Amino acid sequence: MKSALLSLFVTLSVVFSSFSQTDALKESMERGHEIYTDFCMSCHLPNGKGVEKVYPPLANSDYLIKNREASIKGLKYGMQGEITVNGKKYNSVMAPLGLSDDEVADVMNYISNSWGNKNNKLVTEAEVSKIKK
Repeated sequence: MKSALLSLFVTLSVVFSSFSQTDALKESMERGHEIYTDFCMSCHLPNGKGVEKVYPPLANSDYLIKNREASIKGLKYGMQGEITVNGKKYNSVMAPLGLSDDEVADVMNYISNSWGNKNNKLVTEAEVSKIKK
């Protein structure tokens, strides 16, 4: 009887935690979409494809998925220098946007799960706050 109750408790814990993770991601992405529209869309475009040789694509971006910390750092502090995205080199400057840690997390969750990108690990405010210049 105890093992059946324990099994039920574990199963329910997993089910409820997966619902809350999914809900948290969905809510974060909705906020991130608004921030993206205000701060990012003019360079990276509504479809996330960027401008070839000028602004790197966020759509289907290997850099975004493989370089999670560098991507967060770029959103948080801006970035400059050469990067390679989907096999193409970019060497532009992205000025700091002045976003708070929770806004950076929301934008990361939005762009990491849009336009062909898929990231199951929620970017949190706590994770962003640990990233320093």
